[in-house]
Formats: sequence, C-alpha cells, structure tokens
Amino acid sequence: MEFPLSYRQGVLYVAIAATAWGTGGAVAAELYGVANIGPVSVSFWRFLTGLGLLLTAHLVRRARRPQTAVSLRAIFLANKRRPLITGFGLAVYQTAYFAAVQQAGLTVATVVTLGSGPVLVTVGARLLLGERAGAAGTAAVTSGVVGLVLLTIGADGSTGPSPLLGICYALLSASGYAGVTLLGRASGRKNSGGAFESTVTGFAVGMVCLLPLALWEGLLPDMEQAVWTVTLIGYLGAIPTALAYTLFFAGLSVVRASTASVVALVEPLTAAVIGITVFGERLNALVATGTALLMGAVLFLVIGEGPTRAPVTKSPEAESGCGDRADAPTYPARRINN
Repeated sequence: MEFPLSYRQGVLYVAIAATAWGTGGAVAAELYGVANIGPVSVSFWRFLTGLGLLLTAHLVRRARRPQTAVSLRAIFLANKRRPLITGFGLAVYQTAYFAAVQQAGLTVATVVTLGSGPVLVTVGARLLLGERAGAAGTAAVTSGVVGLVLLTIGADGSTGPSPLLGICYALLSASGYAGVTLLGRASGRKNSGGAFESTVTGFAVGMVCLLPLALWEGLLPDMEQAVWTVTLIGYLGAIPTALAYTLFFAGLSVVRASTASVVALVEPLTAAVIGITVFGERLNALVATGTALLMGAVLFLVIGEGPTRAPVTKSPEAESGCGDRADAPTYPARRINN
C-alpha cells in the first residue's frame, strides 16, 4: 500500500529537484565547449538519457511490485493531453534555457528564467486554477517587471556573447516552465497517483519533438574527449532530469504551483554560485539590482502562504492510474491569507 505525500515531503521533493536543476545549466555550458554541440542537441541527449533511466526504473518497479505498478499505456490513454502538453512544454523550457545560458551566461539566464517563471505561474494559477495571490501577487508582478527591465538595460557582454537574445530565450523558457508547472498542479489536484509514469511519457514526447531540430542543428557530439563527454551527458540525464523531474511532479501533487515556484529559488541560487565561482561571471550594479528584484518577486509570493491541506484518500481508480475522473479525490479550496 502506498501512502500520499505530506506537504513537507512535497516541499522537500521540489527543493531537491531545484538544487539538481541548478547544476544542469553548468553542465550544458561545459558540453558546448567539450562536445561542440548546440542547445537543441544538448536537450535531446538529456531527454534520451533521462528517458532510458526512467524506463529502466519503471521496469524495475513493475518487476518488484506488479500489483501496484501503473501501466505507461494506461497513463497515456487516460489523459492524452497531459503527456503531449508536458512533453512539448519540457522541450521548449529546457532547450530555450540552454540557449539562454549559451547567449547570456549561466547566472543571468537562470535568474531570468526562474525569476519570471513564478510570476507567470502566479498569473496563470489565478486565471486557470483559481489560486488567489492578493496583494503579494501584485507586489511580485511589479517587482518582477522592474527587475527584468533593469536586467535588460544592464546586460552587457561580460556574462555572454548576446545577453539580450539570451534574456528573450530565458523568457520563452519561463513560459514553458509555467505551462508545465500549472499542468502538473492541475493534474495533481485530480489524481495524486501516476506522477512517475506521467514524467516518463512526457519525456518520450519531448524527445520526439526535439529529434528533427537536433538533426538539423547537428546531433552527434564531438568525441575527442569521449569519457568526459559521456560523463556529462550521463549526469545531465540522471540527476537534473530523471531524478529531479520525478521528484518535482510528485511534489506538485501536494504543493501549490506558486509555492513550488518559491521553493524552486534554490535553482537560481545554485546556478549563480556556480556561474560566479566556476565560470568567472560578473554582475554589474544594474544586473545585480535586477537580479535582487526578480528574486524578491518570487519571495513576495510566499507571503501569507499556508500549508494546510485536507487528508487525501486515493480511490481504486487513482491507485490504478486509470485517469482523471469526475469522482477522483480533489483538494478543497484554501485561502491564501490564513
């Protein structure tokens, strides 16, 4: 018998995922020089490796616990729209982020993506999920917009070859991130089971979406440093992909979309430390101020956040992963300001 996650476990899962993601951009930046491939190809190899590990884990789970294992086919057929949208969103999010790292540098790309992403999530959660942010949400949007303007004005060639283009890629990445987060949260409300299997099907769709573009860009990496290249690709597929996304989607079953975005601040902090200490990136006064305002925008969202949640009892349908049903357990509406 499997028990639903607690709120604290969900927050911990998201935090671990965000920490792992914070290292992904650094690995991609290293691959650009070592393997001589572009952002689309890096994303494709990440998806391919991650998918292989996820499928292996799925087969092990089915072998050990066949009575509770959820069929990938059943998950896909139960709600075809979720893996299709998730896969496309992941492909856009990851590829645009890696392109942003290439053009604007690790620190700026990650801060813009993860700073503007939560603002988009907050707006989308209000419009699509009925999650109200109140005054805190207004302050977050204002702070985020001002921070983004300062970053755009202050960006120069000290962090990357084309900072403005990189910021545009980062905003595109943030849009994909917001879509995946909102979809995961909406699906988590209706069915707390099947997060792992949904991750597998989503990555399969994303890999298919990336393959034609990766072939056009140049799919095969330079293998002059074969061991280091394979190690980097393996790490990218295992830690910030297979492990991180499994934990993230599981956490979204019990954590609000806006809360997950706050916890995900661990990612830009991790990336900023790596960018400054390892890659020697430097932030001028305007960029540093914009960075602080973007991070402040996300922190505003935590004001009044409450972890209260009603206990969840999964129905047999949810246990079997048969899809989103009208009688599936849902969480009651909660106030933001308790």
